[in-house]
Amino acid sequence: MTKIIPIVPASSDDEIEVSLYAAQQRIHPRSVAGFFSAWRWVTVWITQLAFYGLPWLQWNDRQAVLFDLEARRFYIFGLVLHPQDFIYLTGLLVISALALFLFTAIAGRLWCGYACPQTVYTEIFLWIEKKIEGDRSARIRLDEAGFSFGKLGKRLGKHSAWIAVALWTGFTFVGYFTPIRELAALTAALALGPWQTFWVLFYGFATYGNAGFMREQVCKYMCPYARFQSAMFDKDTLIVTYDEERGEPRGPRSKKADPAAMGLGACVDCSLCVQVCPTGIDIRNGLQYECIGCGACIDVCNDVMDKVGYPRGLVKYATQNGMVNHWTKTEMLRRAMRPRVLIYSGILLLITATVFISLFLRTPLKVDVIRDRGALARMVEQGRIENVFRLQLMNITETPQRYTVSVTGLPGISLASEHEFEVLPAEVRSAVVRVQIPPGSTPGSYPIDFDIQAVGNEDVRVREAAAFLVPR
Repeated sequence: MTKIIPIVPASSDDEIEVSLYAAQQRIHPRSVAGFFSAWRWVTVWITQLAFYGLPWLQWNDRQAVLFDLEARRFYIFGLVLHPQDFIYLTGLLVISALALFLFTAIAGRLWCGYACPQTVYTEIFLWIEKKIEGDRSARIRLDEAGFSFGKLGKRLGKHSAWIAVALWTGFTFVGYFTPIRELAALTAALALGPWQTFWVLFYGFATYGNAGFMREQVCKYMCPYARFQSAMFDKDTLIVTYDEERGEPRGPRSKKADPAAMGLGACVDCSLCVQVCPTGIDIRNGLQYECIGCGACIDVCNDVMDKVGYPRGLVKYATQNGMVNHWTKTEMLRRAMRPRVLIYSGILLLITATVFISLFLRTPLKVDVIRDRGALARMVEQGRIENVFRLQLMNITETPQRYTVSVTGLPGISLASEHEFEVLPAEVRSAVVRVQIPPGSTPGSYPIDFDIQAVGNEDVRVREAAAFLVPR
């Protein structure tokens, strides 16, 4: 006979708290020195010297790199791009995406570990934090300590330095869209406009929040690349790998102990690989999407192996096939030239060559022909028929240019207005031209061509089609 147990409802005074989210423990990455750490700082210096320095460079009496949205012109050293050159921006974005796919297929998240702005600024902010609050253990003790004026002073110093770097970053970013020297003068005079102030503060706040507080949360939860990177990985992709066959079973031991006699692997279970990880993962658990491939765990593990007298490479860059088949580094690198990589490389080279050749060969003159809708066609003196057109002449060089205009396509067709125009550097001039033909033509629409030729340079020539209307 089944025994029935009555269900007694909980008292209304009993409260049960259920947490839907796991508590996030703050990560304090341990400082590490080594080959990969040095390369990470090299990329920090290169990227930041370029980012902070480029807006201050001058080229032809103007800012070398300036994206002037108000004037609708992009200046990149000697290159001037207009809205009509949007195709080149598209090409640049395609090249960047394919390069990311290629690097990921070869060696995983190289971009994330070394050059991503989130990684770079987090590294800078961590360096500031270390200089002011101390090493990892000191920072942990400071977090756990109660209020004191010493703690308050360190925190104020750290956040003041963070805010200064963040605001300078926001100022520099806006300096790519507003001439930075003018921006600096306006800032010094406390005369920044509302939009300039907003964007400086916005990007400053984003840098301060992302690099100072969110850090690994951006890489783990906000960055879409962490989610779709696996689609670009395969078993011949170089990734940060723990040699489980060599390292397990792990366990502590003295430096003089024989691990074979103790039944232990090479891993001394020091947990330093976890302490140095900027995202707080344990690489010994295998490939994880949170791993940004920075190589910090490789540097610290190699240092530990040196101290205990074991060979390096317990944690290393390797491929899954290489680990299973015990391949040498040369054999793993040789497998990098597989079909996927060759296809990415071929497409990348083709698109890059196409974009740059197109830029090199483009005509430094753009012309648009617009019919004057206020006077489509009319009869003038001596019975001649006249159409009025508006030519938009765009000089994409940085020197003044003179252009001559001629028209062909119909018997006796000619210009009845000025046919030579001067256009200032990187400017657009609207030129009104009157085109006439002799009387007696049959009513209808006839194709004609405008020829625009640079004075003194026969290579700069543009032909634009139009339609001449003969009224009934």
